[in-house]
Amino acid sequence: MEKIREQLIKAKVYVIKKLVKFYQPIRQFFYNLIHPEYNAVTDVYVLMFLADTVDFIIIVFGFWAFGKHQAGADITSSLSEDQVPGPFLVMVLIQFGTMVVDRALYLRKTVMGKVIFQVVLVFGIHFWMFFILPGITNRRFSHNTIAQLWYFVKCIYFGLSAYQIRCGYPTRILGNFLTKSYNYVNLFLFQGFRMIPFLTELRAVMDWVWTDTTLSLSSWICVEDIYAHIFILKCWRESEKRYPQPRGQKKKKVVKYGMGGMIVMLLICIVWFPLLFMSLIKSVAGVVNTPLDVSVTLTLGGLQPIFTMSAQQNHLKTVTSAECLCLLQNAMQFLESYIHEDLTIAQLEGSSNSLWTISPPSKENLIKMLSETNETFPLTFTWSIQRNLSLASNTDIFLTFLPLKRHSTIKNIFPRYIRAPSDSNAKPIEQLYLGKKYMNITLSLHKSNKEGVQEWWIVNQTEAGPLSVRDASECGLELYIISDQVSPPSLGFLAGYGIMGLYMSVVLVIGKFVREFFSGISHTIMFEELPNVDRILKLCTDIFLVRETGELDLEEDLYAKLIFLYRSPETMIKWTREKSE
Repeated sequence: MEKIREQLIKAKVYVIKKLVKFYQPIRQFFYNLIHPEYNAVTDVYVLMFLADTVDFIIIVFGFWAFGKHQAGADITSSLSEDQVPGPFLVMVLIQFGTMVVDRALYLRKTVMGKVIFQVVLVFGIHFWMFFILPGITNRRFSHNTIAQLWYFVKCIYFGLSAYQIRCGYPTRILGNFLTKSYNYVNLFLFQGFRMIPFLTELRAVMDWVWTDTTLSLSSWICVEDIYAHIFILKCWRESEKRYPQPRGQKKKKVVKYGMGGMIVMLLICIVWFPLLFMSLIKSVAGVVNTPLDVSVTLTLGGLQPIFTMSAQQNHLKTVTSAECLCLLQNAMQFLESYIHEDLTIAQLEGSSNSLWTISPPSKENLIKMLSETNETFPLTFTWSIQRNLSLASNTDIFLTFLPLKRHSTIKNIFPRYIRAPSDSNAKPIEQLYLGKKYMNITLSLHKSNKEGVQEWWIVNQTEAGPLSVRDASECGLELYIISDQVSPPSLGFLAGYGIMGLYMSVVLVIGKFVREFFSGISHTIMFEELPNVDRILKLCTDIFLVRETGELDLEEDLYAKLIFLYRSPETMIKWTREKSE
């Protein structure tokens, strides 16, 4: 037993020595990484943020490559149907969450946290990319181009993060990275950065949360807003120094007609945008939308329809350009915007496709009502036109006539020429009817005794159409349908608003922002017309500097000085004078 104990003790000692032998180098490596003897402090957070942003865009527009079924994972079609796939939401939130964590580590300057975060990301992403994702998509990583692109950008991020860890975080983080220079490029990029919804607000709140300060959130946002405003003014003052305007000389025509003319054209385009858009989208980019189904119904009083018939496929005829010109010569002004492809002739069979089903008592009552010569009886002619991109709704015509016989001629009831606009109302084309009267039809009742008593109605037009291809002996109706072209699917989200909708949702909203730019200028003169903003800009950077060095008492004093400066117009004038004055 003693020998066994000795062997166990020796084994434990051996294992501990081996573990220490492996543990010490790893521990020393991470210790030297976090506490280097010499390091050149650098700041590559902007590049890491850009790499994460590119990955975020790849996930949004290439999500189909990360799903099992490519067609089902199309995020654009899912969002258009108000559906958000669960995996897409998880990937986007994880990507956004890593960006927030990275910002927090950067503000806290925690190299240890960055090392842990880096190790977790490296192992997690590689395990997901090479083991889990191929099982989900049923495709190898080498055959997934979008996943390869995402992984390549993420590897760039890993390299930048490793370099940041090796060099350490900067000891001072002063302002936005776009405010390091005062030129047009930084000016427009900074203004574009501030125009992104919620990005400026989110950055300000995160900076306040993870930065040591004595200022409240409202005071912090006030300093950030003053700094942004002063930076923009500094850029404009520097541009005025580079391109000075000689005293007493009028503005050059290049500037006036270049900038002013561009603004005038832009404002005119905004005002007339809905009319131009709705006109050009139909005439230039319009899509021919011919009918798929044309149906007509005749209803006698409040009874069931006595005649129903529809035309599809081979019964919907197209015409040539010469035939279309022959037809439209009586209404060229109204139909000059149409082409021959917009005209369709629907050939409806004369015999109803359904039997006339009526009970004997109702039939006797109907005969009695129709036999009274002093009474009129309503007859309803209904049509419906179904198209691919829109559905033209039913339109009814109610007419009254004298007693109906087994063979009757109904006058002024048949609208042969119908316009199917892009909205939901299909209406007759009044310009094509002579004397503003519709066509006549004949209505006859037929009976068969082969399988019991069966009755049905036959409808026929009294005169053939101008482009008729029927024989004189054939019964039926011919409808000439002129369809408006519709907007292409890619622009349907704008065309669907209509002219008034575009004016309300686009023009008025843009007009509100334009009005804010042109009005209220007199109230901001003392804050906009500052000849020299260097002293105010230095005061803002001093607040950032003392905050980073931990002198929070001095931060409060400098903030109070900044607020007093903006509360005192006389002091503001003294501070913003040119140095020569």
